Amino acid sequence: MSRNEALQFINVAHFFDHFFLLIFPTAALAIAPAWGMSFADVLLFGTPLYVMFALGTLPAGWFGDRIDRLTLIAVFFIGCGASSIWISLATGPKAMTFGLASLGLFAAIYHPVGLAHVTQIGLRSGRALAVNGVFGNMGLAGAAIMTGILAQFFSWQTAFALPGVASVAIGCLLILRNRKNRRLAVSSPVNNKCVVTKHNRRVQWSVFLVICVAALFGGMVFNMVTISLPKFLAERLVNENADLAWVGVSAGLVFAVAAFAQLPVGELLDRIGARPVFLSLLAGETFLLLALTQATGWAALALALLAVTLIFAAIPITTWLIGHYLDAGVRSRAVSVEYVLSLGVGSSAVPLIAFLQRTGLGFDLQFAGLAMSSAIIFAAGLFLPKSKRLQRQHETTRTQADQGPRRPHSGHSGRAG
Repeated sequence: MSRNEALQFINVAHFFDHFFLLIFPTAALAIAPAWGMSFADVLLFGTPLYVMFALGTLPAGWFGDRIDRLTLIAVFFIGCGASSIWISLATGPKAMTFGLASLGLFAAIYHPVGLAHVTQIGLRSGRALAVNGVFGNMGLAGAAIMTGILAQFFSWQTAFALPGVASVAIGCLLILRNRKNRRLAVSSPVNNKCVVTKHNRRVQWSVFLVICVAALFGGMVFNMVTISLPKFLAERLVNENADLAWVGVSAGLVFAVAAFAQLPVGELLDRIGARPVFLSLLAGETFLLLALTQATGWAALALALLAVTLIFAAIPITTWLIGHYLDAGVRSRAVSVEYVLSLGVGSSAVPLIAFLQRTGLGFDLQFAGLAMSSAIIFAAGLFLPKSKRLQRQHETTRTQADQGPRRPHSGHSGRAG
């Protein structure tokens, strides 16, 4: 298996990871009337999905340092697919809750394992993170669109079964392809020379603390926005009796357009550094989340599109910071800590949304709170190093990479992931 083929499997895994995580919030709109329950009550069944997604991150990272990573990605595909098929066969809350917990556990494999593998392939960091991120965001879009259509015209069970079968098939294919050449499943010595950081401890701790703040509050913003978007559009764009397929397509359109926001951000990270990009995105995000508290009709769709675009655009920045400021020996642990914080706080999004819906507080309070969270991240971002210092580091990195055994004109060196 070539490096490009391995990267294609990793990118497809990112697509499926986010796809599986967003099937349930849309399908819940169809499960609720089918089971004679309220949307808030059904949504609570998804709590184990996001809790296990957070708890599984650290052990997945531990296994990723000791087992062939592409084999673990194959386990991810097969485990997520089998769990999704199980959910499609569930006839009651207990079976569904078990299936969702299993899905979350297998879905946790991707980020610590997949990002580590992309990192060691040795591509341009900003661009590689952006492209990989687009696949994940398109998974969100695909889940909203396909789940809405399949649940509307077939059944909610079909919305879980079809992607489950596809995922199992891809996992089996990866096992067969990876078996032919195991040595390409790990990085070569050349790729490990990509980036050498020389920042002092004070700078590294400062950057890491900013990353932790962004993970905590950004995880809540990302999860609450993506999980509640179908319901938000059902209320604000149309009405409570909105057609499920239309709601799914509308949410999917938002995710699909926003998915590509990471591409220009990836280029900007490689050119001017993280600080100006990070602060600009968060300033706009804070304003748009406040505007969503009062938005209705087509304005709700337009503002949601802009807000989600900025939220998605900021996703690769913290991982890019880890790759450019932290010593190579602590990066894997830093990524694990980042995702534990992000996914841990994000796992509370489902019960919190359900509580707001049940008590009638709704989206006004939700988006006001999320705007405050974005403002806190903006304040933390002010402590990031200035871009000039990064530019000197970037030039040093390029010089070191050009002196290594690389093809000429191969672009920026750096950590990809």
